[in-house]
Amino acid sequence: MHEPAGLRARKKQRTHGAIADAAISLFLERGFDRVSVNDIAAAAEISKPTLFRYFPTKEDLVLHRFTDHQGEAAHVVRDRDSGVEPVAALHRHFRAGLDRHDPVTGLNDHPEVVAFHRLVFSTPSLAGRLARYRLEDEEALADALGEGIQARLGAAQLLAALRVLARANWQKIADGRSARDVHPEAVADADYAFDRLR
Repeated sequence: MHEPAGLRARKKQRTHGAIADAAISLFLERGFDRVSVNDIAAAAEISKPTLFRYFPTKEDLVLHRFTDHQGEAAHVVRDRDSGVEPVAALHRHFRAGLDRHDPVTGLNDHPEVVAFHRLVFSTPSLAGRLARYRLEDEEALADALGEGIQARLGAAQLLAALRVLARANWQKIADGRSARDVHPEAVADADYAFDRLR
């Protein structure tokens, strides 16, 4: 019997999600370095080779959550309305993320999100892999901004500002404050940062 392509894709997506959920749950419970790939495969009820078909590395089991935002700044710049400066488009986009309490802004106080960020920031191999993602984002944004050193410097400055803002928000949340309480400060910090970037 031949499965329709749509059904296969949905099954593959469900398997991907189940593996990732099992891995994240174990990592949050025990710590990244204390969980083996065999532990994850057993928890997800799959073989180790199947796991590696979905996630080439152990770090990918965590950082796949960031891939939804891969190249996001470059997309914002490319898709901006005519007459809108890149800095203004990114500022508006970040402010909208703050209003939605998007985890990528650091302004999300859901306990699992806070624990997830703590896991990433406190695990050297994950932090190192995240830095690689950020370099790829920087290259994509530089391409969207134009050519030459000016575009590269602009991309580096913009992404550094976004990273610092998000990390500052997360730290306030990790220190026990609510996202609602931090929101006005996060907005003021974002406005200050983007005004300086202009």
